[in-house]
Amino acid sequence: MTDTGVKETFSFQTEVGQLLDIVAGSLYSNREIFLRELVSNASDACDKLRYEALTDSSLTDGSDKFSVSLEIDTKAKTLSVSDNGIGMNHDDLLETLGTIAKSGTGAFLNALKDGEKGEMGLIGQFGVGFYSAFMVADNVEVMTRKAGEDTSWQWTSDGKGEFTIEPGDRGTCGTTVVLHLKKDAKEFLEEVRVRHIIKTYSDHISFPVMLGGETLNSASAIWTRAPKDVTEEQHTEFYHHTSHAFDKPWLTLHSHVEGSVSHTSLLYVPSTAPMDLYDAERKSHVKLYVNRVFISENTKDLVPAYLRFLRGVVDSQDLTLNVSREMLQSDPKLAKIKTALSKKVIGALKKKANKAPEEYTNFWENFGAVLKEGLIEDPGLRDRLLEICRFSSTHNGELTSLSDYVGRCKEGQDAIYYMAGDDAKKISQSPHLEGFKAKGVEVLLLADHVDEFWLQHITEFEGKTFKSVTRGATDLDKISGDADAADDKDDAESPELDNLIAAIKLELGDLVKDVRPSKRLTDSPVCLIADDGDMDVNLERLLKQHGQLTDGMPRVLELNPGHRVVKKLAERAKGDEAASDALLQDAAHLLLDQARISDGEAPSDPAEFVRRLSSIMDSAL
Repeated sequence: MTDTGVKETFSFQTEVGQLLDIVAGSLYSNREIFLRELVSNASDACDKLRYEALTDSSLTDGSDKFSVSLEIDTKAKTLSVSDNGIGMNHDDLLETLGTIAKSGTGAFLNALKDGEKGEMGLIGQFGVGFYSAFMVADNVEVMTRKAGEDTSWQWTSDGKGEFTIEPGDRGTCGTTVVLHLKKDAKEFLEEVRVRHIIKTYSDHISFPVMLGGETLNSASAIWTRAPKDVTEEQHTEFYHHTSHAFDKPWLTLHSHVEGSVSHTSLLYVPSTAPMDLYDAERKSHVKLYVNRVFISENTKDLVPAYLRFLRGVVDSQDLTLNVSREMLQSDPKLAKIKTALSKKVIGALKKKANKAPEEYTNFWENFGAVLKEGLIEDPGLRDRLLEICRFSSTHNGELTSLSDYVGRCKEGQDAIYYMAGDDAKKISQSPHLEGFKAKGVEVLLLADHVDEFWLQHITEFEGKTFKSVTRGATDLDKISGDADAADDKDDAESPELDNLIAAIKLELGDLVKDVRPSKRLTDSPVCLIADDGDMDVNLERLLKQHGQLTDGMPRVLELNPGHRVVKKLAERAKGDEAASDALLQDAAHLLLDQARISDGEAPSDPAEFVRRLSSIMDSAL
């Protein structure tokens, strides 16, 4: 701890300085959101102290009367927001009001610089809501005292690069933020204006928000009300408060469950993907309450990681109120709530998918990759999750369910064919799909990294096995379609490739596992596939990218018997000098590199690739 007996001056972190340059000059019509942010922070402080007091009653005076108080001083031209919550000490002030630890700060700054004026309203999403005070104030004072400590502190800044911290004279725990309003912000000294803002943005706050002894908000937990008594606007503001988001909730789930573990939940599915959706920690952002007492912001086992996009609250009467957060995470009652919530959310998503497929498509594009993690992590709900999963396919460019895919299967088709890669659009142009397209056989296009891993756990759906088009020999003959004549033609010409295959095998050696005629190609001369039992091509690529695999297995090179280039090379390979034919040797390597390039890979030796290509072009010309 630093010796802090005198006034100290500090410089803001660089990101804070950049933020304040934008915020301080803001003249946007929705500057009123500063009050929403300050009241929300004050409410959170009260929640935190109420939780801490469960295990240490000495932190409060024994009463449970938490509140947020507003004070207008027209003479001094100040507006104050005060709470009797957890408060801050010297180190907290330095950490909280001098720096921004959030990784999304840079994105937020870019959004403000590049976006529309209205985007100032999203300031709270990035954990920088306090700084919105400088939209309306040219000087801000913070008087605070941390619960359980004897010393109080005063933080002061004009938002121009520096702030000071010095001992204060606050007699009780909590925080008071005093805004010295700018000349053009006098409207916030009007009681009518302040009342309207609180009613609009903070009516859902569960603590009383007071002005002149009068409570301005409903001051009741919104989730305890009957669903029919909560308006869409109230839901939106509560969603903003709990998630610090700026969009509207796409789906609202408000329910009360009576049973072995009674609980009330108010959950929201966002309209847009949160910035931390793919953070490695995969934290939940559903708040846990016990009898309306805030317990934790991100209880680990309250909702599964694959539903981490959910926002909102869960309140249970049956969990132990004074249990520690660590013990809570192993509470079997919590596991029952988790299962019940998961089933409810999946059921609601299924209804939405059936009733509003276009809306569900947008949801899936935002959260589908995350939801599919449940196929690996939640075996008990795997079948329900599969029902709401959607996939790109070669059918018509739209997302499809597995049930719809099976319903479109051709006569004789006993597999669900798929191809995995990094981009569905690129996958759709792969040579591997040519034979399937010719037959009219639908192929799923799997472009999420998680796809390769859930496929290790699920091998079939409605009696049809999952089969990669880039692994193993593909026999399309038994599937009825429009390309049977072409397939028969390929079969007739396949024996003519024997000499060419022998020459290519001799030249490529261990670079390939095998060389054989292809039944999957119609337009391209070659492709590479993984042999039956070997690792799929895309999974091997993913493991290499993540450093979990150094060298992959040699793959099988397939030749298209009907392609003009392959036919010409087959004719040349019939000669007695085929084994020493330099052109055939170069062609073998070029065909292998061409197959690699079509899979999005680079030639194994770019310099040799260029030399061989130039040599063959020279011979052709």
